[in-house]
This record gives sequence, C-alpha cells and structure tokens, in this order.
Amino acid sequence: MSGRTQAMKCLSSWSGGKDGCLALYQALQAGHKISHLVNFISKKYKRVRFHGTEAELIQLQAKALGLPLLQNETEDDDYEPAFKKAVKSLLPHNIRGMIFGDIYIQEHKDWVERVCRELGIKALEPLWGKLPEKVLREFFNAGFEAVIISADSKLIAEKWVGRKVDKGFIKYLKDRELDPCGEKGEYHTLVVNGPIFRKKIKISRSKPILREGYWYLDTIEYTL
Repeated sequence: MSGRTQAMKCLSSWSGGKDGCLALYQALQAGHKISHLVNFISKKYKRVRFHGTEAELIQLQAKALGLPLLQNETEDDDYEPAFKKAVKSLLPHNIRGMIFGDIYIQEHKDWVERVCRELGIKALEPLWGKLPEKVLREFFNAGFEAVIISADSKLIAEKWVGRKVDKGFIKYLKDRELDPCGEKGEYHTLVVNGPIFRKKIKISRSKPILREGYWYLDTIEYTL
C-alpha cells in the first residue's frame, strides 16, 4: 500500500484468485479489518465474472477463511450497478474502504477509484505498482497455494488447467513471454491454502472444459 493508510474497516473485492488474496493478506497485515468478501458471479454460468470459478468454490473459500461472503449474480451488462448496490448494502457495517488486487492496468484502477469515490469509501490497492514477479514471490513466500482455474486456450495448454501454480508453470509463461501474474487475463487461479486459511481446500476430481476460447476447470469432488 502506498504511504501510510489509517487502519479501517473494509470490504474485500473477491474473485478467489491469488492477487486478490495477497491484497487481502497484506491489508490485514497493515491493520485493516475485513467485514465481508464481495463476489460476483454470472447469472448464466454460476461462475465468477471474468474468472470462471464455480460459485460453490468461492463459498468454500469464505468458509476456509472464516469471513462472511456476499455473493451476487449479475447479467453481462449490469456489473457496475450491481457492484454499487452490493457495496451500498454493506455500508451500514461502518465500512470505510475496499481492497482490490490490481497490479498495473490503469483502467482497472481508475474504475475502482471512481466507483469507490461515488460510494463514499476509499479504494485500497496493496499490490499496485509492484512488478508481477515480485507479487508472485510475495504470494509464495507468504505460504499461499493456488491452482489454475481457467486459462486462455490460445496461450496456455489444457494440461495446466487444474494444476498448481509452481516454478514449472512460471517458466512456461516466461518462455512464452506471458505476464507471470496473468494480469491481462492469460490465466486465473483459485487459492486453496495459506496463512489466513483455517483449512485447505482439496480438489480430488476435476476436468477442464472449453468454452468460447477459454479453458475452465469443472470440479467434480472437493472437500475442506
């Protein structure tokens, strides 16, 4: 987080992935209190908007983290109104800020800052401006684990979907000159364990499915 930000009660924008999880972790380390995880899923597919994680896995994560979850369905064309409505419903909890996991895409940062400003809260971006390699290093060094939950089929082979994000996968990305954090949508992750998890999420059976040029992990059996 740039500069010193006074500790406050916050929401965490939550997709289930490594960047948002690391941002939440660092916000907690900075003294902020987290009221709720806020997550949006596609009404059509029942998966996280933009990431493709199944809604039930997000619910399992919230349970593993011991945090309340507000999970709302949205249509393709109503994301901003739905986002504002969801956040407004939680403002009576004395919310003063919201945590996001953006790294360098200015358009994303501009959007969250504008929307949060209109809602009367502060957007906190703990990872902003860091090199993607540093973000990954901080994620691994903290003890988090993540699996690849979706990937662009034009850039990443099917065999990686469902596998753990590790040195082999990072080398695969580097050899193809892809962003190691997947900030441009090259791939998305599901965090399954780490220092703020009470229990590890175990996916015992799954398979990749291809839809509209993107691989998605279809989970069949999982436990906490």
